[in-house]
Amino acid sequence: MSSNRLISWVLASSGLLALAACGGGKSQQQAAPGPAPVGYVVVRQEPIMLTTELPGRTAAFETSDVRPQVNGLILERLFIEGDVVHKGQRLYRIDPAPYQAQVASAQAALTRARSGIASSAALARRYGELVKINAIARQEFENAQTTAAQAQADVAAQQAALRTAQIDLARTTIRAPITGRIGRSAFTTGALVSASQANALATIQRLDPIYVDIQESSADLLKLRQQILSGQLTRDGNAHVKLKLEDGTEYGPQGTLRFADVTVDPTTGSQVIRALFPNPNGLLLPGMFVRASLVEGTQSNGMLVPQRAVSRDEKGQPTVMVIGAGNKVEVRTLQTSRAIGTNWLVTGGTKPGDKIIVEGGMMLRPGMPVQGKPWDPNAKPAAAPAQGNAQAQAK
Repeated sequence: MSSNRLISWVLASSGLLALAACGGGKSQQQAAPGPAPVGYVVVRQEPIMLTTELPGRTAAFETSDVRPQVNGLILERLFIEGDVVHKGQRLYRIDPAPYQAQVASAQAALTRARSGIASSAALARRYGELVKINAIARQEFENAQTTAAQAQADVAAQQAALRTAQIDLARTTIRAPITGRIGRSAFTTGALVSASQANALATIQRLDPIYVDIQESSADLLKLRQQILSGQLTRDGNAHVKLKLEDGTEYGPQGTLRFADVTVDPTTGSQVIRALFPNPNGLLLPGMFVRASLVEGTQSNGMLVPQRAVSRDEKGQPTVMVIGAGNKVEVRTLQTSRAIGTNWLVTGGTKPGDKIIVEGGMMLRPGMPVQGKPWDPNAKPAAAPAQGNAQAQAK
């Protein structure tokens, strides 16, 4: 009886071992790896517009300090601080009484000088007749002519003095030299001002349009000029500029480049680039910090590679994985110049037509076979079948 049990146990164990062997073979067949699925993009040459973002400061299109040109007491301030004033508008009135007196005095002196002309001119004419008949000495005739000429010169001098007095009287009313927004008044009614004072009464700034002064490295500008001269970059002549404000928002209207300063700042090694922007709503104020995006030009044969496809080797050099011959993975070292959006601008290390692996390359190694399909950046990644795998393992 015991021998029969032993035989049955041996047969049962053999059956279990056979089933286990069959199951193990089946699992080994399921675990056999095939080509890894990957997503790729094809490298193409295309025209690429190159831009650069630089810091800048806004500056008024026109600025004028309002200063007195005569001495006196301010009787009135004729504007509201912060308002827009127009060229020729009255701003201050200085006490005109002393200058009115000067005008009256100059007018009286001119009248006196004119009255002296008639008598001296008549005397010179009479002496001219007498000298012809030798009734008087020629010296007396010449003295009469000199006196008449001096009288005419006195009239001209008094006319000039009167004009000067009238100009000073007109300057007691201080007017706006330009149209723009006026700031706070540094002097109030009753203040004594002088033509030689250092402080301005107020400042007027024209804010529409408005300048943006941008700082750029002279080395970068030199490189840009060399690229344009060599034909690597082309420009259409309309260099547009976009602004980003201090809070990170985009400023709507575009500006245009006006000029680059001809002098390099020796302390910073930078040059000032000036752009002009419309400012109809007065949103931009002088002295604001902004970031400007400049269009440098267009590179006709540029190549872009997604940044997510680029990694770094142990030397810090950018590398990508490429689907090479036989659908096997190859590693390429890139030469990049700058980032453009979510891509790198590539200048070497790859060529048009290369299939750059963008998705599914985490566990890949050079020489591994892959099964590629074009990468869709808008496609959602497929969910991992974790539940199905668990059930298969349970079975």
